[in-house]
Amino acid sequence: MKTLVVGGAGYIGSIVASELVEAGHDVSVLDDLSRGTAQVEGTTFYEASLLDPESLDGVLANGFDVVLHFAALALVPESVAEPELYFRVNVGGTLNLLEAMNAHDIKRIVFSSTCAVYGEPASVPITEQFPNNPTNSYGASKLAVDHLLTAWTTARNSSAVSLRYFNVAGAAHGLGEHHEPETHIIPIVLDAAAGTRSHVEIFGTDYPTPDGTAVRDYIHVLDLATAHILAIEATSTPGRRIYNLGNGAGFSVREVIETAERVTGCSIPVVESERRAGDPAQLISASDLIRSELGWVPLYPELERMIKDAWEHRGH
Repeated sequence: MKTLVVGGAGYIGSIVASELVEAGHDVSVLDDLSRGTAQVEGTTFYEASLLDPESLDGVLANGFDVVLHFAALALVPESVAEPELYFRVNVGGTLNLLEAMNAHDIKRIVFSSTCAVYGEPASVPITEQFPNNPTNSYGASKLAVDHLLTAWTTARNSSAVSLRYFNVAGAAHGLGEHHEPETHIIPIVLDAAAGTRSHVEIFGTDYPTPDGTAVRDYIHVLDLATAHILAIEATSTPGRRIYNLGNGAGFSVREVIETAERVTGCSIPVVESERRAGDPAQLISASDLIRSELGWVPLYPELERMIKDAWEHRGH
């Protein structure tokens, strides 16, 4: 299948693009290289911005069967400080992409959404039926795109699948996680293990969880890539589908640190701090819907495997 991976130079997009190549798809990557840097072997690369409709139209004119859309700004603190930027890039960029797809009769899209659309849930695990109540502009902008895609599929007799990720981890194809600044706990913990960061800060040790630290759901990036390939198949018929994507199990901040110490053989210095405003005690996904409808099964649910793969990507 002729596939366009938008944002395919970033962490997740590049690994999904690599898996698509291995699965035999004809893969092109579109990225403006503002934050992603990965080059994926076996793909055709187009440097273009979703904020530049003319260059975007030029790429889409090559004709594609399906678009996988990963391109977005995704730093929560930045989204709080710069809400206009996040809506311009995440919502405006997607609007430009859909208009280019319309112009070239491309009717299938898989969208990288987020559990941030749910905000602070009253309970866990979180199902797709939970209220949408994002607490920051990142989650709000992603939710706006989800609403846009729902309207688009109805108006254009098209197909869209949104995958609402929880915490993605691990590495594959020599590609791993790197953000500037880094805000995700596993790369932060591994930086501390490698000595490139002085310590790991634990925000809150008095949560109502088994060890007092916050609990999150982690998914291996390869399991996430498998979900995208299944989602492509699901776009073969018109309609709108939304799936949560996580393991359905949670690991605490202390468990992440202790697991990383076992994997790396390194002691990781810790500094305990107060809770951050808006950090829920637990975020755990119910992924029953994608399992039952698309047959998705995570093959790498162990936290140790995710951290081991991420650590080996660092060259250790």
